[in-house]
Amino acid sequence: MPIELPPVLAMWLGLIILPLLPRSWRPTAFLAFPLAALFLVLTLPVGTKLTMPFAHYELVVLQVTELNRAFGFIFSLIALLGGVYSLHMRETGQQGASLLYAGGGLGVVYCGDFFTMLVCWELMAAGSAYLIWSRRTRQAQEAGMRYLLLHLLGGSLLLAGIIIHAQQTGSLLLTSFSPGESFAAWIILTGVAVNAAFIPLHAWLPDSYPRSTVTGSVFLSAFTTKAAVYVLAALFPGWPLLLYMGVAMTLYGVTFAFLANDIREILSYHIMSQVGYMVAAIGIGTEFGINGATAHAFNNLLYKPLLFMCTGAVLYATGTSKLNQLGALASKMRWVLVLYMVAAFSISGLPLTNGFVSKSLIYSAAGEGHFYTAKFLLILASVGTFLSVGIKLPYYTWFHEKKADHVLKPIPKGMMAAMAATAFFCIFYGLPPMFGMTQSLLAQLPYAIVYNPFTIPQLVEAIQVIIFTFLAFWIVREKLTPKDKISLDVDWFYRTTAPAFRTVFIRWVNVFFETVERKAFDFAHYVTRMSANPIELMRAWQTPKRDFDADRHRPPLAVPMLLTLLATVFVIAWSYWI
Repeated sequence: MPIELPPVLAMWLGLIILPLLPRSWRPTAFLAFPLAALFLVLTLPVGTKLTMPFAHYELVVLQVTELNRAFGFIFSLIALLGGVYSLHMRETGQQGASLLYAGGGLGVVYCGDFFTMLVCWELMAAGSAYLIWSRRTRQAQEAGMRYLLLHLLGGSLLLAGIIIHAQQTGSLLLTSFSPGESFAAWIILTGVAVNAAFIPLHAWLPDSYPRSTVTGSVFLSAFTTKAAVYVLAALFPGWPLLLYMGVAMTLYGVTFAFLANDIREILSYHIMSQVGYMVAAIGIGTEFGINGATAHAFNNLLYKPLLFMCTGAVLYATGTSKLNQLGALASKMRWVLVLYMVAAFSISGLPLTNGFVSKSLIYSAAGEGHFYTAKFLLILASVGTFLSVGIKLPYYTWFHEKKADHVLKPIPKGMMAAMAATAFFCIFYGLPPMFGMTQSLLAQLPYAIVYNPFTIPQLVEAIQVIIFTFLAFWIVREKLTPKDKISLDVDWFYRTTAPAFRTVFIRWVNVFFETVERKAFDFAHYVTRMSANPIELMRAWQTPKRDFDADRHRPPLAVPMLLTLLATVFVIAWSYWI
């Protein structure tokens, strides 16, 4: 009988247990929690549901569907592999933040109500921000703060949409929205769009991920955007906006990745680009499209963390992640290069890798839906992917002439083991149906499907893209030599306007409240002085020079007699007129 517990609890249990263990045991003990979550994911049957009352609502803290089962499996697996990659790391804060973050992703995937989703959504933001700050550099602190502020904005929009939806429907249960269904749906979509890195809400991604810790970037590359993809697939399938946005994201991401100089910034832009494929497939909205989005998210959670593992190994060994400072590392880091190329071929859609299978699914879904322009542009984005990740990055990192004499630190065995295991899965899920491996991936998808990507036209198309892209790079390679410059993105607008906004909304506001506070204290002080001797104030209408004295300042008897007489006359006059 399966244990009906939310897998997120297995992750978050580590937040209690890890600090109680000896410091040397914690990295190994960390693995027990994603392993327990993976066990729950594999044993919970579809249809399992766990509810609990909350105020006037019913919360669904666990709901297993065909869609979230695939996300839950790969989320747990990559958290486990990320733990192996981090075995050399002894910092309990990062270990706890990683479990909080990965658990939040599982919570979003397996919940069945908006309230539970929102709680896990915000905890993901907290855990991921800590992984950025953990690098403890000024750039990491600033990038982490920008990251957190933008994700708090997204969470606030999500909360606002949920409140409006609950008021309109009286329910907090997750439900799919038809295109443009309600104002609440649009607000919720906007909140999710921040985590999905929609244009122009994406700048947090290439700004923060390159500045995180070596181990933290592996987790960051996995959960935030893919959890958003799951929510889009569950709530917004078939929205035309998603098709257009997804195509734009694929092209935008590869363009800026090609211009970037930092190897982890290149990969960060490619997260945006690869998420664009998933978003476009969700926008198509057919069962084929949802299957394509799920398959590509599944595969992306293997090759994208592997890319960050390999570039993290380069950063760990050399101390830099700038292309213009790297070069000639092939002989010293040959196995890292080999494993990196497995991931690079996977993200580029090379046959016999998992990326080829899922990209073919998305292309087929676009063709089946008669979105031929979108299909062409998605294929064009694959050219840019191979050009930047498959050729430019490895060429200038491992093969180009040496930029500096780096004293390489030895790479921990755990890092190498995690990279090798992840590379194995990239190949395992990309082998032809005759080996049964592609079917293992198709079996994870939410809708039953019979599909063979290894047809002659698709193989020829993929190989042509790769050959001609390589030839184009080789011809112009000298003009593409990396330079120590930055590429301006949409964050330029809020970075350059920040001083003006700070003046108007912070400095002027502070000045206003300081002025009001000062005047209030001045008034209170004045009232206090006036109250010291109200009789003298009435007599001279001036600031009293001494406190009230009952004997000295007692009014003469004529004053109360006059007041009594005037009151009597007033009462008689009032009675007469009435």
